[in-house]
Amino acid sequence: MTAQSIAFAAYIVAALLFILSLAGLSKHETSKQGIVYGIAGMTIALVATIGQVANHAAGISIALLLVAIAIGAAIGLWRARIVEMTGMPELIALLHSFVGLAAVLVGWSSYFAVEHHSGQTEFAGSLLKIHHAEVFIGIFIGAVTFTGSIVAFLKLSARMNSKPMMLPGKNFINLGALAAFIALTIAFTVSPNLGLLIAVTVVALALGWHLVASIGGGDMPVVVSMLNSYSGWAAAASGFLLNNNLLIITGALVGSSGAYLSYIMCQGMNRSFVSVIAGGFGVEAPSSSETEYGDHREVSAADAADILAEASTVIITPGYGMAVAQAQYPVAELTSKLRQRGVDVRFGIHPVAGRLPGHMNVLLAEAKVPYDIVLEMDEINDDFEGTSVVLVIGANDTVNPAAAEDPGSPIAGMPVLKVWEADEVIVFKRSMASGYAGVQNPLFFRDNAQMLFGDAKERVEDILKAL
Repeated sequence: MTAQSIAFAAYIVAALLFILSLAGLSKHETSKQGIVYGIAGMTIALVATIGQVANHAAGISIALLLVAIAIGAAIGLWRARIVEMTGMPELIALLHSFVGLAAVLVGWSSYFAVEHHSGQTEFAGSLLKIHHAEVFIGIFIGAVTFTGSIVAFLKLSARMNSKPMMLPGKNFINLGALAAFIALTIAFTVSPNLGLLIAVTVVALALGWHLVASIGGGDMPVVVSMLNSYSGWAAAASGFLLNNNLLIITGALVGSSGAYLSYIMCQGMNRSFVSVIAGGFGVEAPSSSETEYGDHREVSAADAADILAEASTVIITPGYGMAVAQAQYPVAELTSKLRQRGVDVRFGIHPVAGRLPGHMNVLLAEAKVPYDIVLEMDEINDDFEGTSVVLVIGANDTVNPAAAEDPGSPIAGMPVLKVWEADEVIVFKRSMASGYAGVQNPLFFRDNAQMLFGDAKERVEDILKAL
């Protein structure tokens, strides 16, 4: 059995393990098993690739490969060890940028290996034309993914304003960039040259930046999911250029699953799938209106404890602020104390609470909150009416009544948790600043809402002491 056959068989096994990994990660009960399958698949893929290189390449090539693996592993282990759960979304966005950059470098390398020396290649006739198109499309997808992911990282890490960038004629800019890409692809397929390659790289880098910069903070979870899909297609394009079947299969799995997840999220948020992935195509800047909502009311931790002590039912709606404050542990303790007193306590989780789907679920599971009282938005939204107290801990846009009541709001139409229908609402917040989408929340000024300012973890601990 040749080394090539062994590598091919190993790639098939790795591909099957990746499929099993995706299937396992689709359910909470099998998610650990899914991760194990993914690790096993990647280990087999790496060993098979190293074996192929060792069989065909010189010693210097093997040394370079091992050095690259060592550097990548060191960076991965370092980032995984120090990253907080709150920093996971921006880390994912940054990792997507690496995939995009790798696709661009593979495309350029393939150009210099084939097109630049077209007289010394095994490609000929129509096959050479197909290779031209593969190089060009791979570079375009990779460059869009690279700069788009960088912008997503900057927005998620608050290094860049989360509000959408509204350039005049932004839709025509996007359409113009796509038209330029099509024209350049045709020209490169007919007559490949370095100038066209530079041109498409620049156009794609600019388009990736503009697409994501034009999307507001409220839609960033969908954007991260979509960039995940882009990175998959970029990997698949690299697989075609490198003649690597496993890379093609893996890229297709990531690309299709990411696109489907993005579509599901858009449906759940009442957003146009095409509009979001096209940089807010067709969405114009909302008219600025300085609405006067009146004065807000404040409550102390001791008074909040009194309100909770008298409550019969409590719903807790966590958000990114709970994650930042690492308040999940005292929240879990508060939940336990209230349940011991006979209070019916449940959690309402918005699909995009935090920065990624499942963010709050992971934090609550980490703090040992019973999973049977953690409910999705659709399961609990009809129960707010008649609930004694709702604790909004670090959530903002996901509990904003403007989404349901103000057609001119940037988040209009987005399904939200109807916390304002409860008897009493206590909002844990550091200040009266607007949320990640940059929209003021009229909930804070409702007659049945009170603000509890400060660090969420400290305020929950104060309530525990008062109880």
